[in-house]
Amino acid sequence: MELSKYTNTTRLNEFILEGFSTRFDLAIVLFLFLVFIYLFTILGNTGIMFIVYHNSQLHTPMYFFICSLSFLDLCYSSDIVPKMIVDLLSEKKTISYFGCAVQLFFFCALGSSECSLFAVMAYDRHVAICNPLNYNLVMQQRTCWLLMLGVYTIGFLHSIIETCCTFSLSFCSSNILHHFACDFPPLLRISCSDTTINEFILFIFTSSIIMPATLVILVSYLSIFLAILKINFSGRKKAFSTCVSHMTSVTLFFGTGLYVYLSPRSNYSTRDGIVATFVYAVIIPMSNPVIYSIRNKEIKTALQAIFLSRVKWRI
Repeated sequence: MELSKYTNTTRLNEFILEGFSTRFDLAIVLFLFLVFIYLFTILGNTGIMFIVYHNSQLHTPMYFFICSLSFLDLCYSSDIVPKMIVDLLSEKKTISYFGCAVQLFFFCALGSSECSLFAVMAYDRHVAICNPLNYNLVMQQRTCWLLMLGVYTIGFLHSIIETCCTFSLSFCSSNILHHFACDFPPLLRISCSDTTINEFILFIFTSSIIMPATLVILVSYLSIFLAILKINFSGRKKAFSTCVSHMTSVTLFFGTGLYVYLSPRSNYSTRDGIVATFVYAVIIPMSNPVIYSIRNKEIKTALQAIFLSRVKWRI
């Protein structure tokens, strides 16, 4: 496809998204695949929230944070996937200048919030396993809500700064984004302004969220590991099972996020960036309900109880 050229005096009204192959047969397959993923994401995450809300035994800090993660994943996926699905069958894959800014704002805000939430969840597990006698005193309901307020405050403040900085740039040489969504790296690559300061700000602010969160997670799980070694085998197995789900999600999310936002620009590959973004923006929101339900005995028990009650009601 020929690049859309703009002069310095032309106002940019839209971007063209070219993240996937334009072959029709591949587009149909990917369309069906994404529809399945999105429906599974909706059902999985709303299912987790429904189960936690309707089961009083799950009204604990751990499940409050799992429910919050499901809400974030649902919103996160909904910001990206519906547009991807529509674009796959559209002849012209465009997004307005304003639409791009809105998509990027929520993409960054929700992603940053999820990053902080993973750190909060790690701290919650640290207190539960390393200091169980004081768990209810430390993780009170008010504390949980304040932590979630902090999570959203950090995420949305970060997004406001980054989005404003990015859209203060000029886009006058091309309006083609080699990506399936509006994200910082592809936008910076097509800007005709000097992006040195923007890249520095992106690195600093992203690091200020990812690095402290990573440190909290590592310290928390190191303490958990040392504490687990001191307890008996049966208790050790249960403690490990409560942490495996969280560590699986964290590894997937942080691994791909670190590559996209903190790797040097000279080492950044557009293709690899698209794959990494696809993993943390599409695959992870779908997989988290599976990870937390399969590895969680309480959620499986609650799900079975709801299913049996429905069956008995129909009989």
